[in-house]
Amino acid sequence: MKIGIVCYPTYGGSGIVATELGKELAARGHEIHFISSAPPFRLNRESENVNFHEVAATTYPLFDHTPYALALATKMAEIAELHELDLLHCHYAIPHSASAFLAKCMLEPRRLPVVTTLHGTDITLVGSDRSYLPITRFSIEKSDGVTAVSNYLREATYKTFGVRKEIEVIYNFVNCDLYTPAAESSLRRHYAPNGERVLIHLSNFRPVKRPTSVVEIFNIVQARLPAVLLMVGDGPERSSAEWLAHKYGIDRKVQFLGKRDNIEEFMACSDLLLLPSSNESFGLVALEAMASEVPVLVSKVGGLPEVLEDGLDGFLVEPENIEEMGRKALEILSDEDRRREMGKHARQTARARFCSKRIIPQYEMFYERILQTA
Repeated sequence: MKIGIVCYPTYGGSGIVATELGKELAARGHEIHFISSAPPFRLNRESENVNFHEVAATTYPLFDHTPYALALATKMAEIAELHELDLLHCHYAIPHSASAFLAKCMLEPRRLPVVTTLHGTDITLVGSDRSYLPITRFSIEKSDGVTAVSNYLREATYKTFGVRKEIEVIYNFVNCDLYTPAAESSLRRHYAPNGERVLIHLSNFRPVKRPTSVVEIFNIVQARLPAVLLMVGDGPERSSAEWLAHKYGIDRKVQFLGKRDNIEEFMACSDLLLLPSSNESFGLVALEAMASEVPVLVSKVGGLPEVLEDGLDGFLVEPENIEEMGRKALEILSDEDRRREMGKHARQTARARFCSKRIIPQYEMFYERILQTA
């Protein structure tokens, strides 16, 4: 198939999933065309069957804001016609699905099916805002096929928007050949030269990810055993987390590493993932840790209970319960045999339920069904 994939290029779950999906589909022989304002964050290697098309929105003194949605619709229609795309796959409803509807209308009578994948905040935060709710609902209803990354998100969409469109759940996935355990690595020796426990947090540092809570949890842990914390990513809450680490006097034990490409290497050298988010529609970073044989300590929110088994792959803790998360972290890190057992079970869960080899064919079958019925 010839597939156009539309996503945000920034450091966030929807763009990462879209990019990894495109690369996996390309490896299976499909022709992929990414359409975005910049190359997606993880599109960092040349791949056969992968193309990128930049959306350049025009600036004009009359416009207070660049009309990106219109430029995107125009580029979608252009690429669909020039490269004879079979379908468009939009990740994150706003504005991608609305722009795709315009592109479809521009190409009539040519047929261009549109698939929309809902990822989370496009429904729970942006789309539910009254100023965007009608256009988000319209875009979902007008898509030829709609998927959500968890049952939690599907139900939240029905509840918030009252849509009648059937939504199919296709879980996020991980490349289990890329995310693998590593008993020892130069990266671990660099950050934990004295055999310290390595805790990791990876996010876009938005308030919903609660990176300051990560520092608070780590502060409890480091008071009881030698440990270091790797904070991977960047975003608006980074400075608050850095200030808190300085306030506690643990800034030498907390490494703020910014955005990194080699996420799999950082996961593999870690002992425990901290993800105390106030909401997660799926929790892709938790899955990446699990595939790396790293236990996870996460909030019991959103779609995370669908990803891991409490007490087996890690722990689910009520959100904002910092003390309990600190206790659970120490429980895992103080018993190496149990930590290893949890890690092995976590990887088994990832391999059995969420490996790309299992999930990508679900997308292919969904595409084929849409092409037959749209």
